[in-house]
Amino acid sequence: MQSGETESLDGSPGDDPTTILVVDDEEVVRESFALYLEPLGYAVRTVDSGEAALSAVDDDVDIVLLDRRMPDRSGDEVLEEIRARNVDCQIALVTAVDPDFDIVTIDCDDYLVKPVDRDDLVETVERLELLDEYDEARRELSTLRVKRNVLEVEKHPSALEDSAEFRRLQDRIDELEAELDELESEFDDQLGYEDPS
Repeated sequence: MQSGETESLDGSPGDDPTTILVVDDEEVVRESFALYLEPLGYAVRTVDSGEAALSAVDDDVDIVLLDRRMPDRSGDEVLEEIRARNVDCQIALVTAVDPDFDIVTIDCDDYLVKPVDRDDLVETVERLELLDEYDEARRELSTLRVKRNVLEVEKHPSALEDSAEFRRLQDRIDELEAELDELESEFDDQLGYEDPS
């Protein structure tokens, strides 16, 4: 998903499958997650340690499913290192330990408690994909709004009206605003929120 295509005004999505890095010291967990996800079209990489995770994570990885308890480096340490590198990916901690209040300060995007069944795993991955799509659209929208604002300050309104480039810019802003509204609605549906109005 880090294809750089968010720079274009046409909004065309990439064809690359979502790449998921599964990090767990238990072979059965790695194999199970791969068996659940690969038939759905995901590109799955698996590693058995925190050090191996740090070697394997790169800009092609979209989602990391990260075991929190590993013998060499904890998932928390690996998470901190990935964030420090500014790798653009969504990260879910996966652990046999019930969450405590410490998760409030942990910079993860989701949290799964083992054992994780197929439905929970797929639902989490789909939610993380939505989050990734939302983040990319939000970043692009922010960039395009800045450009629009600069042009509105620097150019006469008649020049803006006559500009095909400015119309394409505004059309893309409108598309992204609608896309973000739709993604927010999907998040609400997944999480079971209801519109209070």
